[in-house]
Amino acid sequence: MRNLKKVLSVTAAAAMVAAMLPTAVFAEDAETFKIGVIGPMTGDYAQYGTNVYNAAVIAAEEVNANGGFNGYQVEILDAGDDQGDPEKSVNAYNDLLDKGMQMLCGTVTSGACIAVGAEAAESTFLLTPSATAVDCITAGSNEFRMCFTDPAQGTKSAEYIAEKGLATKVAVLYDSMADYNVGVHDAFVAAAPDNGLEVVADEAYTTDSNTDYSVQLSKIAESGAELLFLPNYYSDNALILQQANEAGMDILFFGVDGMDGILSVENFDTSLAEGVMLLTPFAATAEDEATVNFVKAYNEKYNGETPNQFAADAYDVIYAMQAAAEVAGITPDMSNEDISAAMTEAMLTIEVNGLTGAAKWTEDGECDKAPKAFVIKDGVYAEME
Repeated sequence: MRNLKKVLSVTAAAAMVAAMLPTAVFAEDAETFKIGVIGPMTGDYAQYGTNVYNAAVIAAEEVNANGGFNGYQVEILDAGDDQGDPEKSVNAYNDLLDKGMQMLCGTVTSGACIAVGAEAAESTFLLTPSATAVDCITAGSNEFRMCFTDPAQGTKSAEYIAEKGLATKVAVLYDSMADYNVGVHDAFVAAAPDNGLEVVADEAYTTDSNTDYSVQLSKIAESGAELLFLPNYYSDNALILQQANEAGMDILFFGVDGMDGILSVENFDTSLAEGVMLLTPFAATAEDEATVNFVKAYNEKYNGETPNQFAADAYDVIYAMQAAAEVAGITPDMSNEDISAAMTEAMLTIEVNGLTGAAKWTEDGECDKAPKAFVIKDGVYAEME
């Protein structure tokens, strides 16, 4: 009976997860471009994946209303839920291929993107909205990126902190087992001396011990650091801020795009994030027309939810695909290989003025755009001058 109950419990849980996953948006025309999205739709980083998928849906609906890709409609397939796991991401990629995927918006996280990139090779065009590890993109391939790399975020953070005179003595606390965190950390530490910053404390924790930071925070407090750089995902950073507050630390906090989402962490006292700074290319509180329209559309479609930076990058991905598709002159009846080759060539000629800035792409697949810095003020993001 105990085993039977376990089976029934697992089955029920699976049904609940399936019910929670986003559903596909199908274009009316039978002759369509099919785009896949892969990311964590459930689990600790579901905010990333669901925001990417939701924004891709909105962009596709807008694109379809305005003529589609090169005159053809666009279909966003059911989201592939990889929970941020590389093996599950490859399984999701193959499943989407079986469903007719011709291009991929994804994957969302770096480890998964590296694994899927190895599978995609030259056969499926890939434009990731948010995978930041350098190895996600192979130079000269069919793989492109909408976001900054991990090292670029670390370097730009050091430059910004120094340029704005935020601190001269800095500390770092990061997950030494996570590729994203390590990549940003290493570049930041390397760039700090060149920008007149002294790293007075460089503390690490591991993914399997990310619940108690008291020892590391004590060392940072004793170091005399004026600013704590946190190149971690929002879930870890929320707990770090809580424990730093409990320890009575008086210090500035600065993060990168992984910090985005911290205001939505369940049971987190958002007042603890007041004054936190981060580099991220988008804030839902910006007042430009494009952002206002996008946030309004997202709110209305998804029950008042507010999109994050991952959503904005994904929205820009679909429009970048549209621009490249028109230059490439592709049609839905072409093979994935031919679509991939044509899109790869076209990406080097386009420029997209999107939610996350004016973007163009280099031959190594990297996105060239300016970084933006925000501070959390009165519970919302405010752009820093």
